[in-house]
Amino acid sequence: MGKLVEEFNSYREKMNDVILSKNNLVMKRLWNLDTNTYDEGALDKKTKEMLGLVASMVLRCDDCIKYHLGKCHELGVNTDEMYEIFAVANIVGGTIVIPHTRRAAEYWEELTGASAS
Repeated sequence: MGKLVEEFNSYREKMNDVILSKNNLVMKRLWNLDTNTYDEGALDKKTKEMLGLVASMVLRCDDCIKYHLGKCHELGVNTDEMYEIFAVANIVGGTIVIPHTRRAAEYWEELTGASAS
């Protein structure tokens, strides 16, 4: 994995550990609810992660975008599918999503081992 991916995953894990170590019941329930939302159900995990990515792009949350990009990669989303996801997010969210798409494309390039050209 590239530097962007390693830094994001390391920081996310470190700070999640800090937050969860405080034993706040509401925060623990929130984390649990989030985890359970993306489990298999009527929709499969891959579809749910793609939906999460579109929502994160429209809401313009770069951390959430990186997280869902990583999950999409783990679940076998390919680059053609990813660029269709980007297209949906940009149509729904408008041109304000373009800067987030650039950063998402850069992160996807690192995840897939491709080189940005």
